[in-house]
Amino acid sequence: MKSANFPSVRVEPELRAAAEDVLLDGESISSFVEQAIRDNVARRLNRREFVARGLASREEAKQSGDYVSADDVVAALQSRLDKAKARAKKKR
Repeated sequence: MKSANFPSVRVEPELRAAAEDVLLDGESISSFVEQAIRDNVARRLNRREFVARGLASREEAKQSGDYVSADDVVAALQSRLDKAKARAKKKR
């Protein structure tokens, strides 16, 4: 497959210096920028998929009428946390 280029990006000298300062041995600015783009693309795809799953779950809950209130969830989590703290305190 033929490779493609990203357009040049103008940055302040301080940003370029900061990027150069954190490069690993043998790493170039180009490879650093490429990895940053890859990481950001992956993060955004993960976020898109997460939101899609959440919306689908919400829709399923609306259709089934099977909801759990936020207050009930928080209360259950608080109870679990309190019990875990009590167990940890007994172990001391």
